[in-house]
Amino acid sequence: MRKRTNKIGKGVMGGLGSLLTLAGAAATGWIVYSRKFISHDQQLEKAMDADLHELENEDIGRVSYYADTSGEGTPLLLLHSVNAASSAFEMKPIFERFRNERPVYALDLPGFGFSERSERLYDPHLFQRAISIFLAEIVRQPVDVVALSLSSEFAALAAIEDSQNIRSLVMISPTGFNPPKTDRITEVTNKSGTKSTLYSTLAVPLWNRPLFDLISSRPSIQFFLNKSFEGLVPERIVDYAYYTAHQPGAAYAPTYFLSGKLFTSEVRETVYKKLEIPVMVVYDHDPYTNFEMLPMMLRENENWQGVRVSPTKGLPHWEQPEKTFEVMSGFWAEI
Repeated sequence: MRKRTNKIGKGVMGGLGSLLTLAGAAATGWIVYSRKFISHDQQLEKAMDADLHELENEDIGRVSYYADTSGEGTPLLLLHSVNAASSAFEMKPIFERFRNERPVYALDLPGFGFSERSERLYDPHLFQRAISIFLAEIVRQPVDVVALSLSSEFAALAAIEDSQNIRSLVMISPTGFNPPKTDRITEVTNKSGTKSTLYSTLAVPLWNRPLFDLISSRPSIQFFLNKSFEGLVPERIVDYAYYTAHQPGAAYAPTYFLSGKLFTSEVRETVYKKLEIPVMVVYDHDPYTNFEMLPMMLRENENWQGVRVSPTKGLPHWEQPEKTFEVMSGFWAEI
């Protein structure tokens, strides 16, 4: 009986060893393929049919932005989300709708689009500083800000830091409204520096770019975008996401995002509740976050409003543009 058990054990270990060998070979093969056969310098067209400018600053590096200043009135600043393939292209419908009607600006945040993608520290402070410096050096007057998803946190930080430069804030599908987690696992995770450990693991040069190539492949981009649309994903969004994710240095900022280091801890309590400017939240369903704590926020803060634009899954300005524009225009008219 013991001999039979030993044979089974050896068979299991042998099978496990074979699987590990195959996995190692596959990983090695993908690393080689990524380095030799995937272009990381794709031709990237402008996201908007508008003037593209650059702001150079010692603190934030080189930041690119689109501008149409033909309109009059309070300027509008658009901030895209943060993910593996972000860029100002995400805000294109809003840019096109309000250009000529008022001055409109759309940033490529640090590490994305045409902005600098150097290997450096990416954290909420960098993105907040990019917004604040842009407003102080380029716009030079109070603006209305529209921020998508995680950039809502950066915009809120900037509004607290420089309240005189931001008149109002529209958050589209913002992060930060999940219910607080009080379980033991979360407590241990927060104390053990898991985010830093995860970042260190993901950022290893040998596999950082190959791993990012998997995440930013066309099938992967299509998969994640499918979850953000009720209907079909416009092909031009997939194309632009792929091209912008295949630029030199494209993996640096997303690696910080994927490891969770771009989120502000307890942002609802530490940041959102400190906002004194008018705030409008446009939302419905979102596969990557939820808005469970939003109703409480709206009840407790008179300067906050929320409007559900349905049916959408995180990108209402793409799927329900007219409804979204109507909500925003009504909000600004009340200020």
